[in-house]
Amino acid sequence: MEQNELTTTLLALDSLSIYRGLLDDKVLSRLKSLISCINQATNEFRDVVNLYNDFYFELAKSGRVSLQEYIIDKIVFDENPFTFKPQAVQTGEYNNFLKKAVANDLKGLQQVSKLTSGMLKAEISEIFDNNSNKTFIEALPDWVSEFQPSNSPAHIQQIQELFSHSNHWDECLDELTHFHQNYGCGLFARYIAFVWEKSDGQGYLKGIDSPDPITLNELVEYQNERSRVIENTLQFLKGFPSNNVLLYGDRGTGKSSTVKAILNHYHTQGLRMVEVPKAYLADFPLIIRHLKNRAQKFIIFVDDLVFGDNEENYTSLKAVLEGGLESKTSNILIYATSNRRHLVKEYFSERAGLHSGNHSEEVHAGDSMQEKLSLADRFGINVVFSSPDQNRYLKIVEGIASTRDLKISKERLQREALQWALWYNGRSARTARQFVDWIEGHDSLENQDD
Repeated sequence: MEQNELTTTLLALDSLSIYRGLLDDKVLSRLKSLISCINQATNEFRDVVNLYNDFYFELAKSGRVSLQEYIIDKIVFDENPFTFKPQAVQTGEYNNFLKKAVANDLKGLQQVSKLTSGMLKAEISEIFDNNSNKTFIEALPDWVSEFQPSNSPAHIQQIQELFSHSNHWDECLDELTHFHQNYGCGLFARYIAFVWEKSDGQGYLKGIDSPDPITLNELVEYQNERSRVIENTLQFLKGFPSNNVLLYGDRGTGKSSTVKAILNHYHTQGLRMVEVPKAYLADFPLIIRHLKNRAQKFIIFVDDLVFGDNEENYTSLKAVLEGGLESKTSNILIYATSNRRHLVKEYFSERAGLHSGNHSEEVHAGDSMQEKLSLADRFGINVVFSSPDQNRYLKIVEGIASTRDLKISKERLQREALQWALWYNGRSARTARQFVDWIEGHDSLENQDD
């Protein structure tokens, strides 16, 4: 390998402008340190070996053994002035200058991606031409130079393979722009579902690798209830006025599954979902700052929502629902589920407080009581999911069994479904699914034994 080829690779990294943040990436920063060390003939052999293995360790830790695949992945998901908000398309000279800078970076990153372990090891052997070093150099681990297909969703695989098959990455600029316009960048291009978590008091969005795969086609019955949520979601995605939604009612009726299935159905249209535990509702302003000005539409999902009498988190939710200055943003809605219509617990003692002579009671107890009762009203749409009667329960069972193509007589299916409901959790969509899971597994096991 010519010495100037190493220099060219270093210059390609130094020349990054729009993608300059990649220089802080652990893999690429260690690769740069390794090449710089090799380029300086005064360095010790041990230093080179250490830097080589530092780089390889970070590459392997990323889950990849292909440098080209790693760099393409970084290009696709990087957050920078080009990828962050491409829907706000700049016009005129500014846009042309930005495109030229991006094209130059793509050329440089392609240059870096062509670096192979064989090239580096050959250069190390030339510099440290010593028989005692030969064994150590040969033992240095190799990485794959070509692109390795991933298990990513189809739209991500498509842009990755476009780069891998291209001889000139700068010619992929239009397709890359289109990708970011449709799917955003960073975490929001990689994942469709997130959960808000906290570590050391700091909140952050954690991408969910395998969100619940439930689909709308798998949900049986409750079409009228579900259609109202779907219609509201479509209005939201198309930029029309839409409402926050509260889905409440009996347990196991499919409230949470409805919300998750809507995400799985519409994520290709730019829908994303962030689940926020009730304990972190006070973080709403911070969460909204993470999500506003993004290309995607976000549903903030709060599951099993109910507040105790002394909880103040509901004031944070109330402020967002009412649309304060901080929380007002057109790309965010709140979908919440609850088993109860009144989201804040109310006690008979509060009603007694309306006529109490007790000095410890609140003077305007009626105002507090009305505030608690009105929280659900602040959701624009309330959808009720009630426990099914026997006929509806059996229809749900039959519907689930049909989608799974189970070969079970209707008479037996109904008889055992009713017994299951008596033995376990009563009639509900969840009970129906649990029963079908059981009978499918039971029959499969028996058939295997036969």
